[in-house]
Amino acid sequence: MLDNKLGITDMVELARVEEKLSKAQAHKLFTSSFLDDKTAGSFQTLAAIHYFLFSEIYGFAGKVRMVNIAKGNFRFAPVMYLEVALKNIETMPQSSFDEIIEKYVEMNIAHPFREGNGRSTRIWLDHILKQELQQVVDWSLVAKDDYLLAMERSPIKDVEIKVLLQQALTDQIDNSAIYMKGIDASYYYEGYTLYKTQDITDDKV
Repeated sequence: MLDNKLGITDMVELARVEEKLSKAQAHKLFTSSFLDDKTAGSFQTLAAIHYFLFSEIYGFAGKVRMVNIAKGNFRFAPVMYLEVALKNIETMPQSSFDEIIEKYVEMNIAHPFREGNGRSTRIWLDHILKQELQQVVDWSLVAKDDYLLAMERSPIKDVEIKVLLQQALTDQIDNSAIYMKGIDASYYYEGYTLYKTQDITDDKV
């Protein structure tokens, strides 16, 4: 159980509240000008996105993790190397689709936060694609199993994730329906399916 600002001690309830509150923030992220002045591809921008999504729930929102974490058999970047890794990732080129996805893969390996890495980093990726290529990923076109498998293999071979995401690119960068469905898909990858982003308001949880 993650420490949270709401004092929730039940994991199911925490997941429900986290989904609703952070999806409401993701909705607000699109309808606001929050990202307009943020530098595409910087860790500071990723941290700002993470804080925006999760600050109502977690005290560690936007902060680099202080513990080692793993998913299945894969261990993400050790804490002792994390700051150096993030600085190196920030300087990676991002002028082409291939370069941007390579940078995304490295940020996923870093996994800088205690929780919520995938959801915030996919928004960060779209911010880079939008600024550099005038495109974004329509995540609703990316199947969960295909995505998770491609990401699992990406540290060794990134061809699969490049092909998968390139097939889902769209130039409808300001289309709210694509964004909202994309957030729902992004959350679905992580097992959050109770709420539709489009339907969420700022009502109490």
